[in-house]
Amino acid sequence: MSPLILALVAGAVVGLALGALGGGGSVLTVPALIYPLGFSPVSATTAGLIIVTATSATALYAHARDGGVAWRTGALFAVAGIFPALLAGAAAGHLPAAVLTTAFAVVAALAAARMLRPSHAEPPERIRPARAAGAGAGLGAVTGFLGVGGGFLAVPALVGVVGLRMKQAVGTSLLVITVNSLAASTARAGTGGDLRWEVIAPFTGAAILGAWDGKRLASKITGPTLQRMFACVLLGVAALMLLDVIV
Repeated sequence: MSPLILALVAGAVVGLALGALGGGGSVLTVPALIYPLGFSPVSATTAGLIIVTATSATALYAHARDGGVAWRTGALFAVAGIFPALLAGAAAGHLPAAVLTTAFAVVAALAAARMLRPSHAEPPERIRPARAAGAGAGLGAVTGFLGVGGGFLAVPALVGVVGLRMKQAVGTSLLVITVNSLAASTARAGTGGDLRWEVIAPFTGAAILGAWDGKRLASKITGPTLQRMFACVLLGVAALMLLDVIV
């Protein structure tokens, strides 16, 4: 299969997940760029940030039209993650490929476990600014280091720490993802290795279109069903990446 077709298919899957779940799709971006498309881990994490930024901004617009974004809360949460995202993004470009691959596989597995576990999180009685800032900073570091948006971490944090309802948390997480991914990609400017734009461009275009479809899909399929399906894919990806490091 040609790289163009692979990029279009992978991009559509990533966009679908981001639009439907408010996160998670970006965890597939890096493995898709490394394995079927032949990017190095450093190049893949940098390219992933570019793709995730554009796709998340599109999905954010779709959710904002329906009033599903808490702008002020999301902005405060995102700002706390900008500096950690810059630092982690700059550091990641100098790490061995095996370290990045292993770290990414572990995060993917944790994300899958989080999605498979039933969520009973209740909004806190009051928002604690220090906890919210700490959660935002941690998310920014993950974004910068691994080249993922971190929506799979942002949604539960926005519910359990900040106090948003699930629907608003999904939309607001896209604002956080967009800001953090933009900051991390800026930090990686000039250190991202070989960025093959002939692959990145169609991948991004397909992801953007997929995000719109994902938003519509979310209204037809229950959230838990989508999460379980996606978690199984993530577990497979994590196993493949760890096997690649070991062998």
